[in-house]
Amino acid sequence: AFVINVIGDVGLVIGAFLLFEGTGALDFGQVFAAAPDTWASNDSQLVAACLMLLVGAFAKSAQIPLHTWLPDAMEGPTPVSALIHAATMVTAGVYLIARMHPLFELAPAAADVGAAIGTLTLLFAATVALVQTDLKRIIAYSTISQIGYMVLGVSTAAYGAGLFHLMTHAFFKALLFMGAGSVIGAVGGSQDIDRMGGFRRSLPFTHICFVIGALALAAFPLTAGFFSKDEILAYTLNRGDAFHVALALVGYLAALLTAFYAFRMVFRVFYGEPVPEAVALQRGEHLHAEHRNPATGEEEDTDVGFPGPEHHTAESSFPMKLAMAPLAVLALIGGAVGIPRLTNTLEHFLEPSFADSRYIELHPSDSAEIAGLVAGGAVALVGIGLAYLLYIRRPGSTLAMRDRFRGPHRFLERKWYFDELYDWVVVKPTAAFGRFGRSVIESALVQGVLVGGTSDLVRGGSRAVRTIQSGYVRAYALLVLAGMGALALYFLIASA
Repeated sequence: AFVINVIGDVGLVIGAFLLFEGTGALDFGQVFAAAPDTWASNDSQLVAACLMLLVGAFAKSAQIPLHTWLPDAMEGPTPVSALIHAATMVTAGVYLIARMHPLFELAPAAADVGAAIGTLTLLFAATVALVQTDLKRIIAYSTISQIGYMVLGVSTAAYGAGLFHLMTHAFFKALLFMGAGSVIGAVGGSQDIDRMGGFRRSLPFTHICFVIGALALAAFPLTAGFFSKDEILAYTLNRGDAFHVALALVGYLAALLTAFYAFRMVFRVFYGEPVPEAVALQRGEHLHAEHRNPATGEEEDTDVGFPGPEHHTAESSFPMKLAMAPLAVLALIGGAVGIPRLTNTLEHFLEPSFADSRYIELHPSDSAEIAGLVAGGAVALVGIGLAYLLYIRRPGSTLAMRDRFRGPHRFLERKWYFDELYDWVVVKPTAAFGRFGRSVIESALVQGVLVGGTSDLVRGGSRAVRTIQSGYVRAYALLVLAGMGALALYFLIASA
């Protein structure tokens, strides 16, 4: 996370330098005021500056190709994942693009790059989440995918819709992480959904909250995620050209996959044959937690909130329920602040911030928005129905499909081979250069030539001086005569 975000910071700094070179300012207002007089539309310097800003945004918001840090960052405690990775830090890039919207509108080529990368990311993460078995990693990849929708929105001038989805996503994603933490605590720290099942009766409150979060993630009709996600796709379709229509169609495809993997989690964790932990909890038996943190291998420390070795059940904690209940309510009704043509409270609130946008009047028609909502709701229902068919009605069919499509399954399981690509392109060349530097530059040049050569020169000089300083009088007399002869010869030549 640190290294990749440093790459993003470098992009931000370079972008700031380019903006300063062109406008002589770094203040938002001054840069925005000077930009139309400094650059023409799609000026190369402005496009380069915006692309560098996108590098920073992609690193902060875990977009391709700077996305690999986010799933690994989910190893921390679940409340940290819920509060930081789902609702705050990863949305910084979305805010950056929206805040710099006058520049991106003046450089539509850069905005199109942002929209394309956001669309590619939302599809990539949705496909990878289909085959993950780590519960928190599934939610992590869903975070990457949903941020892709936000990036698509703010890159296609749907600023209100993109920030609307940023807000609703915080509700249901934090709820899903808290629900995952409750389940993980119930099974003693395991995050593998293959070791889960049948928890709907033993963890009823968590079950209800998790289903609500999954419905919002799937953009089920009337939930918070339904209005925000479909508004982004409706705005993208409304741009009309083939490029944006293709982006919207990919967005609907990813929405289908999202609904599928969201309820894959629900059906695998809470339905099916109850695992021993679920049976024990249902009987009222308390389970021991793991004595060691599975992420670090260290002893658990109850003073900092890790579950200790005492008897416990995940749902017995009132603070857990107190945190999840409001999130569940907001995941259900949070979309009420942005119902198209009815409330639009959030859009009206944001109007002053985007009043200078050249796309301020770019709104889908009423019929287009209604059609978008209907299409989005239908896609969500189809995805949920497919998950129900494969994991409830035909629970063994997924194994047969995995064996039949082993190649695509491995491609998704290996996360499109991005880790292997970075290993070949970055890690191995860097390690090879390090070995070259150690064996050639350090050993041969530094130690051999600089350090060794200097010491050999000093040793050679000292040997020569030692030879002269022999301690014999005749040697010293010979040196005196030689010196006097040299002086005499010098004066003779000088006076000639």
